[in-house]
Amino acid sequence: MTAIDDRTAVTDLDTTAQVLSGWGRTAPSLAAVARPGDEESIAGLLETARRPIIARGLGRSYGDAAQSSGGVVVETAQLAEIGTLDEGTGCIEVGGGVSLHRLMQEIIPRGWFVAVTPGTRYVSVGGAIASDIHGKNHHCDGSFARHVTSMVLATPTGTRVVTPHDDPELFWATAGGMGLTGVVVRATLRLLPIETSWMQVENRRFNTLDGLMSVMEQSDDGHRYSVAWLDCLASRAGRRRSILTLGDHAPAASLPARLGPRVLEAPAEPRLSVPMAPPLRMANRLSVRVLNEGWFRVSSHGTLVPLATYFHPLDGIGGWNVLYGPDGFVQYQFAVPPERRDVVEDAVETIAGSGVPAFLAVLKRFGPGTPGPLSFAQSGWTLALDFPVGPSGLSPLLDSLDEMVAAAGGRIYLAKDARLRPDLVPVMYPRLVEMAEVRRRIDPKDVLASDLSLRLGL
Repeated sequence: MTAIDDRTAVTDLDTTAQVLSGWGRTAPSLAAVARPGDEESIAGLLETARRPIIARGLGRSYGDAAQSSGGVVVETAQLAEIGTLDEGTGCIEVGGGVSLHRLMQEIIPRGWFVAVTPGTRYVSVGGAIASDIHGKNHHCDGSFARHVTSMVLATPTGTRVVTPHDDPELFWATAGGMGLTGVVVRATLRLLPIETSWMQVENRRFNTLDGLMSVMEQSDDGHRYSVAWLDCLASRAGRRRSILTLGDHAPAASLPARLGPRVLEAPAEPRLSVPMAPPLRMANRLSVRVLNEGWFRVSSHGTLVPLATYFHPLDGIGGWNVLYGPDGFVQYQFAVPPERRDVVEDAVETIAGSGVPAFLAVLKRFGPGTPGPLSFAQSGWTLALDFPVGPSGLSPLLDSLDEMVAAAGGRIYLAKDARLRPDLVPVMYPRLVEMAEVRRRIDPKDVLASDLSLRLGL
């Protein structure tokens, strides 16, 4: 950790020394935090910076992507303007600091939804682009950047408008580029029309992973959204429990009359919050086993579900990340090519035999990726898991999974990483040279840097 002299100016903008960490709470570092009020202040900050600098939205990257030890972190919350929705094209321009939650509150009552959402709506638009987030519909709609028609990007060499057709190299280097090409101050998004704020959901239970994955290959394309939950603990005679959840936006004609004005209802604020981390880890093999058993038993075969419940079940609890205990947790996510489903099966068995409890094991199918050299999603399979920090076997387990994934031509999600070995990065992301060329053009003095980029040598 590097000491910060808060009197050292990066511009005439005030900064505050602050310890920051990602959502997993595993790798805190001290930075000078700037909170500029407008685009011009951000541009000036980047053009005159004399220390490493990186943007930060709502801090939902699980690892250290939005931290800069000894440097400057630019919070984008003040970039909060929401422009006029073009009902004809379904496009809207928003500030880079606008959260998907606030955007949904504006657009859902008008019959629109974001084209791609992750498992939380508390992410900023700029962060969504920088991580090129994906959702349950990647197999048919791709990642977030596919639905960005243009962005205004502040860089150390000036602010510019970037589109997939005008400077496509910079556009796609920014999409998934983890903030290393500049700060997204505005973006124009293409939205998805909806008739209701409800989802038609079908749940199917499976007792083998092979059976689940075979059905996903056959049925995913018939539904806009698809995700599977896996029980990485309970196993008997080769049986591995799972639940496949298939979803589609419910048309107005499918809703019962009793819903009335709730046909297009914006998501609410969290009703509960966790005030502080418990003194002990609550996620252990016993608690995970109990939760998995409950989840498996209550799953139904088909139902109407509120949109917010379907996409963002954990958003109903503010600060849920502290429930993992004082040491935090690691969310580990990897992707492998479609023909390497064996890696998913081997990874699940390796995790089950490790003695390390895995909470929230989620499996999805990816469609084609984007041209972004650092964008995570690629055609194939992706598995995401939460691991509480503490068990002695966690580090060797994750190291072995890294090797398995890299050997299969796969990669791990940098937006969730805080511990990958640097030598595996060029194996997982073989187009780093393209990223470096773009960065040399727009950031010749290497101003843009984060704890993630320095740790991995990006």
